[in-house]
Amino acid sequence: MDPVAGCFAEEQFREICAELQQPAPAGAEWELLVNASGVRIYRLLDQTGLYEYKVFGILKDCSPALLADVYMDLDYRKQWDQYVKEIYEKECNGETVTYWEVKYPFPMSNRDYVYIRHRRDLDVEGRKIYVVLAQSVSLPQFPEKSGVIRVNQYKQRLAIESDGHQGSKVFMYHFDNPGGQIPSWLINWAAKNGIPNFLKDMVKACQNYLSQT
Repeated sequence: MDPVAGCFAEEQFREICAELQQPAPAGAEWELLVNASGVRIYRLLDQTGLYEYKVFGILKDCSPALLADVYMDLDYRKQWDQYVKEIYEKECNGETVTYWEVKYPFPMSNRDYVYIRHRRDLDVEGRKIYVVLAQSVSLPQFPEKSGVIRVNQYKQRLAIESDGHQGSKVFMYHFDNPGGQIPSWLINWAAKNGIPNFLKDMVKACQNYLSQT
């Protein structure tokens, strides 16, 4: 896909803002998987046998602007995300493209991603909402590596606003097709533990961010 053609439409940013206001996903097909520590994770089995995830949560003591900055700062992510093997941005055809290699536990192969992402800081009826959209692309400038499985189907949506206090109200949508033969226990672990742990790590990263910059 040409990354220019993959740019996001205004409606996509607005749709994620609307999700942020919902207490739970619309539709009975979404299954509540985790409800703990202010975070609720829902999953939906799609037609390909893979799960889509929606995450609703409150991250205390981390302002929306700071959370958005930390999420976007790839150099800093190398310091706090233990699963990052390599991550960087590169300009391709006028678009900023991200390459990301993720560490998988032995004996499985690492996965890597090539994607575009856009951030918008929106004013929605007087509410400041930070939105980040990301989606995989296929480009010859990022050939596949030997021993690493390329994730060709990846989509993430993030919306952040104030929780009315000192923290952030967050909505996240996530889908990827990791390919290969991944045991079901690892998929379940990633959903039940990986996502909450990632959010906790990101809050810690927010607390340390200002001293790093």
